[in-house]
Amino acid sequence: MMARSRRFKAEPGGADGLWCEIAAGDFAGRPALFLDRDGVIVEDTQYLGRAQDVRMLAGAGEAIARCNERGIPVIVVSNQSGIARGLYDWRGFAAVQAAIASALAQAGARLDAVFACAHHADGKAPLNVADHPWRKPNPGMIVAAAEQMKLDLAHSWIAGDRGSDLAAGKAAGLAGGILIAPRADDAERAAAMRLRSADFAVDVASSLADAVAALLAPGRLTLPSSAP
Repeated sequence: MMARSRRFKAEPGGADGLWCEIAAGDFAGRPALFLDRDGVIVEDTQYLGRAQDVRMLAGAGEAIARCNERGIPVIVVSNQSGIARGLYDWRGFAAVQAAIASALAQAGARLDAVFACAHHADGKAPLNVADHPWRKPNPGMIVAAAEQMKLDLAHSWIAGDRGSDLAAGKAAGLAGGILIAPRADDAERAAAMRLRSADFAVDVASSLADAVAALLAPGRLTLPSSAP
C-alpha cells in the first residue's frame, strides 16, 4: 500500500507544483523501471484529469506485474501540464491515479512510486516555470526517486512514448530507454534514436508488454544478487 500522498512545493514558500507518492518497502540498491504514464500505461486522451476517462492499454498491467514479481521497483514519472493550464487539479490527478491503481490490482500489479510535475511555460502562475528541474526532459523526478528510494540508477531503465522521456533517463544516468511506438512512422523515433550512445541504450517497442519482455528475457533489467 502506498504511503500518504505528498505535494512538494516548487520553491520555498511557493505554490504546490510537484507530486511524490512512494509505497512502503525497501528499495535500496535495486534498479528500477521508470514509466511515463499516458501512452504507456493508459491511453493518451490529452490532459487526463477524470477517472472515468482512464483507458488501460492492453497488457500494461500484466507487464508491470512481471516486474513486481521480480522485485523491480516500477515508478511513474509524469509531466502534468494540464494542472498548470487549469484544466484539472491535483484532486483530478489523484482520482485518475486511484482508477489506475484499481485496474492494476485486477492484474495483480502495483506501482511502487508516482512522481509528477505540473509546471509548464504556458501555465498559470505560479506553475509557469518553463524549465523546472522536475519537468521532463529534465531528470529531476528520476533523481528525486533515486535519492528517496536509494535506487541503482546505473542499471535502471525508462519507457515512454516521447523522446523527452528517454532524454530524462539519459540525463539521470540510466542504462537505457525504450520508446513505446505502436506505429512504425512515429515521429518520436528520430528524437529517441539521437539519444543512443555507448552508455545509453535505446530500443523501440510497440507496447509496454513488449518493452518489459525485451528487458527481462535477456536479463537487461535484473536485481543484483545482493539486493534485499
